[in-house]
Amino acid sequence: MAIELTRAHGIAEAYTAAWNTGEPMAVAKFFTLDGTIIINAGDPWRGREGVAAMAAGFFADIPDLTLTCDGVRVSGDHVIYLWTFTGSRGVTRNVVSVTGWEEWDLDPSGRITHSRGWFDADDYAAQVGAGPSTVP
Repeated sequence: MAIELTRAHGIAEAYTAAWNTGEPMAVAKFFTLDGTIIINAGDPWRGREGVAAMAAGFFADIPDLTLTCDGVRVSGDHVIYLWTFTGSRGVTRNVVSVTGWEEWDLDPSGRITHSRGWFDADDYAAQVGAGPSTVP
C-alpha cells in the first residue's frame, strides 16, 4: 500500500510531538504491537515495551530532549524521517545536537512495523562527554 506524502508528513509531525512529551509510551504507540526499531545496526528493540525502553534511554541521557522533524521522504509504504534532537546531557550538562534519520515500514493504518534508525554515534559520544550512557 502506497502512503501519500501528506499522510507521511502528518505521521512524522505527530511522532515528533510524541518524542517531545518525554513519555516513552507516547513514542511506542506509533509502532504496531510487534513493531521493531534497530538503531545503528544494533540489537532490535521489539514490541511497544521494547520501543518504550529505547525511548526511555534517550530521555534518561537527555532529559530536556527536543526533537525536530527535518524532512520526510516516501516511496510506497516506506518512509524516511529526518530529524535533529537537541538538549543537555543529564550527567555532564553538555549541550547536544544530533542529526539522523529513521527508515520506516508502515502498516495500512500508518503504524510503524519496522524502523531502522541512524545517527553518528561517535559524534554523540563526543558531545555528551564522560559518564555512563543509557542510549543504545
